[in-house]
Amino acid sequence: MGTVQSYKDLLIWQKGIEIVKEVYSICAELPKDEIFALQSQLKRSSISISSNIAEGWGRNYTKSYVQFLSYSRGSLLELETQLIIAQELSFISTEKFNRIQDLITEQSKMLNAFIKAVKAN
Repeated sequence: MGTVQSYKDLLIWQKGIEIVKEVYSICAELPKDEIFALQSQLKRSSISISSNIAEGWGRNYTKSYVQFLSYSRGSLLELETQLIIAQELSFISTEKFNRIQDLITEQSKMLNAFIKAVKAN
């Protein structure tokens, strides 16, 4: 890929959108009585990942950008915890859990590397 012209060009933002889609698929299968509890939390934390990447980009200031990337990482870990809870409660299959866990692990590594690179510049 050439130069980055927008946050939408960032692989970490794109991966965040992929995570949102996967989470929404999982949420569609959760028990209906979880709609205002775990389901809502899962959706909000997943949406927050890419949203914070975009918001930080818009701040146009390195220190602020790193802060929003850190928020994104926090949302990712929040999501991971909520998914562990969902799996422990047998709301999602091991197969779906493993698939989203792989995406989360990849996103975490990419975010950590990106934060390090932004700090170095």
